Amino acid sequence: MTGPTRLIVGPFNRVEGDLEVTIDVADGAVTAARVNAPLYRGFEQILLGRAAHDAMVIAPRICGICSVSQSVAAARALARISGVEAPPNGRLAADLVLATENAADHLTHFILFFTPDLARACYAGRPWHAAARRRFAAQEGECARSLLPARARFLHLMGLLAGKWPHSLALQPGGVTKAIDGGEKMRLLAILAEFREALEAHLFADRLERIAALSSPEELFAWADAAAFDAGDFRLFLHIARDLDFGGLGIGPPALASSGSFGLFGPGLWRGGGEVLPFDLAQVTEDVASAWMAGDTSHPFAGLTRPQPDKDGAYSWCKAPRLGGTVIEVGALARQVVDGHPLARTLVRNSGGGSVLARVVARLVELARLIPAMEDWSRTLRPREPFCTGPGPMETAAAAGLVEAARGTLGHWLTVTDGYISGYQIIAPTTWNFSPRDGSGQPGALESALVGTPVQPGEATPVAVQHVVRSFDPCMVCTVH
Repeated sequence: MTGPTRLIVGPFNRVEGDLEVTIDVADGAVTAARVNAPLYRGFEQILLGRAAHDAMVIAPRICGICSVSQSVAAARALARISGVEAPPNGRLAADLVLATENAADHLTHFILFFTPDLARACYAGRPWHAAARRRFAAQEGECARSLLPARARFLHLMGLLAGKWPHSLALQPGGVTKAIDGGEKMRLLAILAEFREALEAHLFADRLERIAALSSPEELFAWADAAAFDAGDFRLFLHIARDLDFGGLGIGPPALASSGSFGLFGPGLWRGGGEVLPFDLAQVTEDVASAWMAGDTSHPFAGLTRPQPDKDGAYSWCKAPRLGGTVIEVGALARQVVDGHPLARTLVRNSGGGSVLARVVARLVELARLIPAMEDWSRTLRPREPFCTGPGPMETAAAAGLVEAARGTLGHWLTVTDGYISGYQIIAPTTWNFSPRDGSGQPGALESALVGTPVQPGEATPVAVQHVVRSFDPCMVCTVH
């Protein structure tokens, strides 16, 4: 038995924002982890005192990757305060804009953030390494060369639906100000058809509907074994994941939650049984015991953002959100589990929580489910009918706006007094997943998922640790405000 060693892993490349992870290693495995979000930004303070509708300009600038999610969360909070309701076209168009961002993010995560690590030299002895280098190597891989142009053309949907991306002002509490005519509706369907073709040819080497229908790990790997191991990038990933035991790596907390999305994926909290419990916003709290923040544990409506950089015992600018005192994992895996997708639920049950395998598979299954839904929504648009309702009164009220970003549940808790913002708290997906320890000593989702991760002798930045971190797909600029 060897004595413990402490390593600081980071800053990470291919991560939005700054991230450091301190790990204690003994006997070749991580025994404890502390996740540090070292960048303080202050958006929650910037918003205070401004006219309520200014949130639609400022909040999306929290992030350039998921600005639509920030816009939708702000718009939903403002809509609840003002009593505005979007017309059917406005709801459909907003869903299409959000789904475009989420789908593009799922693809980006797979081809640019996660799979390049599978082409590392440390795996040179594996039988699949040559194929992984050919398909997944950073800058040189065929996967990126095949799919990034398709992603760029897919993002033309943003121009048609929202005028531009990121930071569009077309998304508003009353819907979307950019109307779609008959010709543009046909262009939407053509862009979606081209994107579907690229996914089915390169990523999946199969129909989207077939991927979405995979219902168990046995069926998943039987599908993977039914063709050459490198026939499609998803199949190649599955062969690698099985060889590296990704199903037993990065096991997160047993509780997963989703606020629901598009009316396609249901909301709730799943604790490992068959029953889905309500996602009760009244039980959401933010703990600051390990954050460089002053104050006490509080509900977001009562929360404050008061930096205290010299605070004893703190190690991150990230607060620790909890649901009824419970650490939860959010993301595509949580959405699919809460929605009842049998493959996602079985993967989580088999490992006792989310795993690297389950997280990556869930994102690609969700991508396969999203595109057909977007095709249906596009067909349902009625170009000659309204897309937006005018603004309503902004007086004194409080409301929460929740949305499912690609990485998980995002919430904006907004308080308006006489038309001006008097309180604004934001809990982003990475705030949930990358939170530090709370006042009870409970580690956050990533901190607990890293325990047990293998570390090879001489590794300064352990590759397995990076697989676990990247499976959560951190967006650190959204994490701290």
